Amino acid sequence: MIMLNLFKSKFRIAIILIISVLCLGVFGYHFIVNYSWVDALYMTVITISTVGFAEVVPLNESGKLFTVGLISASAITVAYSISVITEYLVNKNSFEEFKNRKMKKQISKLSGHIIICGFGRNGKQAAQKLAIYDRPFVVIEKNKELIERHNEEVFFVQGNANEDEVLIESGIEKAHSIIVALPNDADNLFVVLSSRQINKTINIISRASQETSYKKLKLAGANNVIMPDKIGGDHMASLVVMPDLVEFLDNLSIIDDKKVNVEEVAIEAVTSSNALQTIKDLDFRNKTGCSIIGYKSPEREYIINPEADTVLRPKSKLIVLGRPEQIAALNKMYDI
Repeated sequence: MIMLNLFKSKFRIAIILIISVLCLGVFGYHFIVNYSWVDALYMTVITISTVGFAEVVPLNESGKLFTVGLISASAITVAYSISVITEYLVNKNSFEEFKNRKMKKQISKLSGHIIICGFGRNGKQAAQKLAIYDRPFVVIEKNKELIERHNEEVFFVQGNANEDEVLIESGIEKAHSIIVALPNDADNLFVVLSSRQINKTINIISRASQETSYKKLKLAGANNVIMPDKIGGDHMASLVVMPDLVEFLDNLSIIDDKKVNVEEVAIEAVTSSNALQTIKDLDFRNKTGCSIIGYKSPEREYIINPEADTVLRPKSKLIVLGRPEQIAALNKMYDI
């Protein structure tokens, strides 16, 4: 990256030198030889380019001496500029190829990661959330300009998510989940079908714009289908009906970019023996200050505010609430 910035700096200097020589020639012919501005520009261009056309008007001695100096200056400047521009273009292509190879190698090593299809508004929001939780992810995006603006902090695969080769390049065979956030419902449907065919167990979350697409995406294999427009409308209406409650819930999961106060914990991460334990046995409140506000059974049934004697079965999960420092203490205690 440092080398590429150096080449960019030299490239800018080369462009400035060419413009400077061009301006020098135009002003010189205008004021020294009394050419019009158009004739001065014409004379400067044919002199710098050495095409050998005749002068607009025969030059006086001052004009001839100026032309000699301009030819000498332009020859050096043009030669330097061509070498710098060529070097920049060659090294830029080499650097891009090296960076792409490195990124592909890193992506090939990922396992249990998340794939995001589309880096529009919803895709970016998903990426930001995953980054906060330090979850590895890969973005599939076909817009090269969009990739170049963000490729320093995100793993990208350039291409169309509808193509199986692109999905495989993103590591879908070893991925944990895929978030399909393309703007077109038909494209999302195709990606869901392809993803489920390639990876039978992957968790698929798809975006939908139309209510008619909801059932189709579910039938195609999506585990969850989200309709951002509908959620946004419900949220705005809720802010009118019960604003304080909604604002409180909005602040539950994320306080800032690095602090969370709601955590999802797998039972296996907090129990060390094969014997069944209860919420009371864990004693999270006294050990870390956190409170258990939800329990998800292996059958995916949710219990809100579970009792202390709730038996914690294998493959179940706990929803834990606490201040950021309390959540941090919980994660540290159980190395979550």
